[in-house]
Amino acid sequence: MIVKHLEQIVGTADDIDTPTWNSRRFLLKRDNMGFSLHDTIIKAGTETLIWYRNHLEAVYCIEGEGEIEVVGGETYPIQPGMMYALNGHEKHYLRAKTAMRMVCVFNPPLTGREVHDEEGTYPLANA
Repeated sequence: MIVKHLEQIVGTADDIDTPTWNSRRFLLKRDNMGFSLHDTIIKAGTETLIWYRNHLEAVYCIEGEGEIEVVGGETYPIQPGMMYALNGHEKHYLRAKTAMRMVCVFNPPLTGREVHDEEGTYPLANA
């Protein structure tokens, strides 16, 4: 059984802070669960281009407000209680009106050090 508390992750190597988001990574590839689990803060007033070419992601908003705009498609408001799943590797913009707290799940799981490249993509980890 794996048991972790947020305060055990904050300030460690599993707490990744960038100019637009901060991801506290609870479960990673090394945990052998088949997915990774993240508590992520999207910083207020930011916009991030994201394109998970190599991963599927599900996101559940628990705090804050913003929007997700699919490139060439629709824009959806984000607020607490809203979930979206990027099951088609959709390239998108994530915008935060206020700080948003999101629970994110990735398949395949992340290794823990990933940050978005210039295309908004995470690399696919080697086996």
